[in-house]
Amino acid sequence: MLARYKIYLWLLLCCGCLLKAVPVAAQLHSKPVGNNNDTILLGAIVVGADTFAMVYMDDILVKDKLPRKFARQRARYDRLRYNVHKVYPYAIVAAEVLKDVDVNLEKYKDDKKQRKAYLNQVEKELNKRFKGELEDFTITQGQILVKLINRQTGKNCFSIIKELKGGFSAVVWQSLALLFNNSLKREYDPEDRDKDIETIVAELEANVYYKYRYQRQQALMHTKK
Repeated sequence: MLARYKIYLWLLLCCGCLLKAVPVAAQLHSKPVGNNNDTILLGAIVVGADTFAMVYMDDILVKDKLPRKFARQRARYDRLRYNVHKVYPYAIVAAEVLKDVDVNLEKYKDDKKQRKAYLNQVEKELNKRFKGELEDFTITQGQILVKLINRQTGKNCFSIIKELKGGFSAVVWQSLALLFNNSLKREYDPEDRDKDIETIVAELEANVYYKYRYQRQQALMHTKK
C-alpha cells in the first residue's frame, strides 16, 4: 500500500514539473488545433511560478446610502412617480373622450333632447368602465388626475362639468372635491408647482407612447358604440 502511494505521489510531482516547465510564450502563441474560431486567446499575468488568465470586466458602481434628507426627497419622488404612472392613462382617456364628445355635441346643438340622451349614454359607459377603479384612487391620486386632465384638455374639471352638466352640477362636485382637499378648478403648472409631474409625464410619453395610443383608441371605440 505504501509503495502504491509513493508511485502516485511521484507521478503527481512529475506532472507538476512538466506543466511548470512549459514556457508561457509557447502557451500563448502556439497554433490552436482545428478551427481558429474554436479557440479563445487570452493575455496572461505571471506571478512567481503561477500563470493567471487576464480578463477585463465591466466597471461596477458602488453607492453608499443617501443622507437622510436626500433619502426622504427620493422617497417622495418615487411615490409621486408611482401615482403619476397610475393616473396618467385615465387622463389620456378623459381627454380623448372629451374631444369626441365635443365633436358629437356640435351635431346636437339645436336638439337639447338628443344632447341630453347622448351625454347620459356617455356617462353610463364611463361609469361602467371606470367607476370602480376611480373609487380606489387615493386623495393624492385624485389631485394629480385633476391636474393631468387640465394638462391634456386645456380646461379645468370645473369648466368641463359646467359645460356638459350645468353650473349646479359643477358647484356640487366642486364642494365634494373640497371636502377631500381637492379642487376641480386646479390648474396645471408645469414650470413651477408641477414641474416634477411634468418630468415624469414626459418620460412616460417618450417610453410608452404606443401603449397610450392604443388606450386612446380603445376609449374612443367604447364611447362611439
